[in-house]
Amino acid sequence: MPGHSQAAIAAYPELGCTGKQIKTATKWGVFEDIYCTKESTFKFLEDVIDEVVELFPGKYIHIGGDEAPKSRWKECAHCQKLIKKENLKDEHGLQSYFITRMEKYINSKGKQIIGWDEVLEGGLAPNATVMSWRGTAGAVEAAKQKHNVILTPNSHCYFDHYQSDHENEPLAIGGFLPLEKVYRFDPIPEELNEDEAKYVLGAQGNVWTEYMQTPEKVEYMAFPRAIALAEVVWSVPENKNYADFVNRLAHFNKRLDLLNVHYANHLYEIKGKLLNNNAQLTYQLENATDNKILYSLDGLQPSYLNSLTYKNPIKITSSTTIKAAIFNTDEKQLGSVFEQKLDLHKAVGKKISLSVQPNKGYNAGGKQALINGISGNNERYGDKEWLGFSGDDVEITIDFNKPTKINSISTRFYNGNEQWIYAPKTLNLILTLEDGSLISSKKMITKKDSLLVNFDVNLSQLYPKNNILKTKTLKLIIPNYGIIPEGKQGAGHKAWTFIDEIIVE
Repeated sequence: MPGHSQAAIAAYPELGCTGKQIKTATKWGVFEDIYCTKESTFKFLEDVIDEVVELFPGKYIHIGGDEAPKSRWKECAHCQKLIKKENLKDEHGLQSYFITRMEKYINSKGKQIIGWDEVLEGGLAPNATVMSWRGTAGAVEAAKQKHNVILTPNSHCYFDHYQSDHENEPLAIGGFLPLEKVYRFDPIPEELNEDEAKYVLGAQGNVWTEYMQTPEKVEYMAFPRAIALAEVVWSVPENKNYADFVNRLAHFNKRLDLLNVHYANHLYEIKGKLLNNNAQLTYQLENATDNKILYSLDGLQPSYLNSLTYKNPIKITSSTTIKAAIFNTDEKQLGSVFEQKLDLHKAVGKKISLSVQPNKGYNAGGKQALINGISGNNERYGDKEWLGFSGDDVEITIDFNKPTKINSISTRFYNGNEQWIYAPKTLNLILTLEDGSLISSKKMITKKDSLLVNFDVNLSQLYPKNNILKTKTLKLIIPNYGIIPEGKQGAGHKAWTFIDEIIVE
């Protein structure tokens, strides 16, 4: 409350601001219809609380408070009248009034409320515990106000996010949260001093099930990340050791097997990273266990018969495909084969700068992911190669160090509208040439219904007199799509922009 109340309002239209019949939701999302602040609504909710209190003996009742659009309240005569009557600043103040009023009633029943960090907007209810999901800022703000907090940031605690960038990973909502990132989580924000840190009750892993149709899928998404989070919150930081955790987890998995838990086993998954040391490119392979990595560069499956033993980063001098796998001392392959195609185009390893930072939840590969020769997953945007920007216009500048002949530029955008992600409508290129002059090209991006929207421009066709252009810097200006239209998931909010590899030939 007051949002995520579509089902109740569909059943009892008088609980909404319009009083009109609305449909029940058939998809997940954020919906405009929220509880109206009429007295009859509060009476209804108090009756619900009366029943909930009888059902659950625990101390806390979580009342939500998140993702409550204010459009209906802005148009509602009753809500606007209440804002004036209570001398509230705006609709955010009205939400604070709503939460505070319900908190008083819940307190009268001997219970305490928990709310998502949106309950901070407009003023925090007196005794509320805050569950911080939009990063850690909400937890910091609440703890400094001497309120108890629970850390559950989507960057480290959302177990509905992908945990591997393997092509065969089952469908998830998005994001990228591998086991190691969960383990590296510090539930005490560094902005809190020792006294303020006492208000941190702990952390919580969330398993939202929009994309989980079976109990087995829920188990797969929750384990072993829940085990990692348990160790995070039950250990002092100096006792945490990821390598030791992985070795213990390999044995603990046998217990999960006996319990018939359908966990995800990515312990023997190889991770790769392109390194650039003074223009010398190498590719690093990593695995959390102590087992041997064998690799090939000739397209063959790794084996003891035809592969090299990985000891140091692999020198990269041309486009290639690396295949690698982990083997134990009995020469048995553990886990799946790692395969990475590297396209050594002209921007790989060059200097890149961004006008705005990607969202923390979609920045696993950092800005170099845009020019590391590796394209993102074709099916999803949650791996470390896609960078996600929340509502921002983005300017990307690539510095070639010296004038470089360029013939073409291409990239692609993710276009998952149901996830609030839209490809941009236009892209503007600005090239700084060898003589210091500038040329620019603004191109409309044809909107398609496809999940991936490609952008490419052939400079030799645009500027035939220049033959192949010698360029010092390349700037891509990518305006955000804008406000998501009515009738679409996320309507009224700014769209996300997801960008893949920028290929320069």
